Amino acid sequence: MPHAATVIDCTGMTVTAGLWNSHVHILPANLLHADKKSGSQLTVALQAMLTRWGFTTVFDVASVLANTSGIRTRIASGEILGPRILTTGEPFFAPHGVPGYVSKYLDENNIILPDDVTVVDAVERVQREIRAGADGIKIFAGSIEGDGVLLMSLGRARAIVQEAHRLRRPVFVHPSNLAGINIALDSGADVLAHLTSDGGTWSPVLIGRMRAAHMSLIPTLTLFDVEAKKGGAPPDVQQKIVERAVARLRAYSAAGGDILFGTDVGYIYQFDTSEEYALMQRAGLTFPQILASLTTNPAHRFGFSDHSGRIAVKMDADLTVFRGDPATDLSALSRVSYTIRAGRVIFRGTPEQ
Repeated sequence: MPHAATVIDCTGMTVTAGLWNSHVHILPANLLHADKKSGSQLTVALQAMLTRWGFTTVFDVASVLANTSGIRTRIASGEILGPRILTTGEPFFAPHGVPGYVSKYLDENNIILPDDVTVVDAVERVQREIRAGADGIKIFAGSIEGDGVLLMSLGRARAIVQEAHRLRRPVFVHPSNLAGINIALDSGADVLAHLTSDGGTWSPVLIGRMRAAHMSLIPTLTLFDVEAKKGGAPPDVQQKIVERAVARLRAYSAAGGDILFGTDVGYIYQFDTSEEYALMQRAGLTFPQILASLTTNPAHRFGFSDHSGRIAVKMDADLTVFRGDPATDLSALSRVSYTIRAGRVIFRGTPEQ
């Protein structure tokens, strides 16, 4: 053991490889305009949203690229205690397709998202985003506008995906509905950023196509509960919406689909992960499957498996320490004592947390 090593007493605790959250947004107001905020302010914000819950790596799947890049630089310098942040930067929409439900927030925080008029414009922006440091690309195959869904044309989606793949970047898709899933499949995209909650079923044929395409799925089950409540749906309708999403996760997982853990925090403000774990368990996922969705699955999906996702010699010193044993009590996954990134404690819990 190195002479200067910090020794942590983990009696009664469980240690895993550092957790991944594959669907976050660096968009809360306390993380925006980061150049005007102190390192301690940003550390506190990142702890509340991410490291407090054990995440040592996150994939930000839509934010302001320059702002997120600035935060990453300050984390790398040691000024901010935070996770490894991968990012897609600004997302891609159909022309004039920025979702109506975020427009007010964007205006209030002086954020203008790009609006690519032509397919050529979109492809050129893929190149610019990646040159500026984007680790992936995010498209809205289906963008909710009022009471409907504005679909991205397959030609536009396919051109964006092909350019991203040419530059060796994965593509996340916000589907919204079954038509959006079909666009994701037909364009060759890699990751569904959400389940869908529309009335159409996920047939065995659709699930077979998703499996054949090696498509990863981020369930974001808690999102459906949060949105149903926010929309004022009656309790029975809320339950139906959530159960529909749970059933779709159950079907895809049972078929052997690749599942990545993600919560959509930064869009929703329910940072506590306990509901997501409970809903995944309700969908039939075992503890080893849930743990894989937090560690080995994303490390493999995003090309980090040679140094992340496991505890082993020559792997990243990214660790999460829990009070109790999540293998016997899944809720322990939300009781984080320490989050350790690259051998440095970036979050230290208290017995009450």
